[in-house]
Amino acid sequence: MKALAVASGIVFWTLVLGVAWLAFFPGSGGEPVAVLQIEPAAAPTESAPESAPAPAESVPQATTDGMGLPPGFAVGPSGTAPMVTPPSPGQGGAPVMPMAPGGQLDTPAPPAAPDDATPPDDMDQQGAVPAGEPGIQQAAVDPAVPPPPPPGPESETASITLPAVPVAELIEESQYGPLPKVAADGRRPIDVYSRPSRYVVVPAGAPPRVAVLVTGFGLPDAPDPDVLKDLPAPVSVAYGAYGRGLQDGVTEVRAKGHEVLLQIPLEPNNYPTEDPGPHTLLTSLPPDENLKRLQWLMSRYTGYVGVTNHMGAKFETARESLLPVFEELKRRGLLFVDDGTVQGSAAPNIASALGLDYLAASVQIDAQSAGDIAKQLAELEAAAMQQGVAIGVASAKPATIKQLAEWAGKLQAKGIVIVPVSAAVRSQRQS
Repeated sequence: MKALAVASGIVFWTLVLGVAWLAFFPGSGGEPVAVLQIEPAAAPTESAPESAPAPAESVPQATTDGMGLPPGFAVGPSGTAPMVTPPSPGQGGAPVMPMAPGGQLDTPAPPAAPDDATPPDDMDQQGAVPAGEPGIQQAAVDPAVPPPPPPGPESETASITLPAVPVAELIEESQYGPLPKVAADGRRPIDVYSRPSRYVVVPAGAPPRVAVLVTGFGLPDAPDPDVLKDLPAPVSVAYGAYGRGLQDGVTEVRAKGHEVLLQIPLEPNNYPTEDPGPHTLLTSLPPDENLKRLQWLMSRYTGYVGVTNHMGAKFETARESLLPVFEELKRRGLLFVDDGTVQGSAAPNIASALGLDYLAASVQIDAQSAGDIAKQLAELEAAAMQQGVAIGVASAKPATIKQLAEWAGKLQAKGIVIVPVSAAVRSQRQS
């Protein structure tokens, strides 16, 4: 029995020594064993993330078939990438990266970001690093470079198509007919029906601006609208509330690019000797009766940006009569242009208190002789240069309109812009 135990021990240790010999000194027969060379792991750089794999020396010792191997070694078929057994749960340490043939650590490349990947929090949608980051050159606005100059005078006379009328959202049906109103989304007749202008908001360094309102259409003995054919489109036109075919006339004028105002009759000092016409607003009437007359006047046609007066020397000085009228105009989104003929008018103070878009004319162009008209137009230019903007009111007489057209053609050379009345009123209000 003792001899058998000794023989068994000899056989066991012979097998153990044979396996060890084959492992470290392989012979020429059988499948060759791959012996891998491991280069020292590169020292981590400052930019390496904290989760980078540990150097090879720190990798826990792996085992194959129960036989211990030096750190960093693995055994596998020749020509294939050897694998390293990861540490068992609870053993600690970072996971071991696979090794490429030749002994280099095979670190997989980071996945490519998709095209619609969200940029990091510290980068904007253009991929720029926020200001202050070192090494980033950022474009800066040079305060010494002036802003572009405002558009030249010729830009206001371009061909523009005004919106067709009526606009349903701006119409209130009444017992008299359609009345203007502010749309549910806040749009006003002054905004929608006005001729567009670059000078509603005046840029710094803008040239002087003049506006001209031609009155007298839609009144007895009014000229044909064809007299306007030689006037630049920014010239505005006022239509009264009398006569036939008013809407056709307003539509024709607007088709030529002219914005329209409604001319309403107000009580003069010597009424009824001088009578502006039916439905004149009177100081002797209670406010509700004057509002009925005003609504009748406003219902005669659609497409106007606001109202201007026809006479009114007495009515405009009566604050208690004028206030309800201006409140109604404000409520309906209209402006008011005073022709400037009334001395001591309460209109400026009332309009300012209500926030009504309002401006009084600086010059009345009503003289009979050509010499007087030229003088008045020169006064209009001077007022615009002094105030920035000025309005002139002219009667619709063929001789006056002809001289207006000749004068308007020379404004560009003088550096003066002709603008619609609505632009003059709103720019003055915003300033």
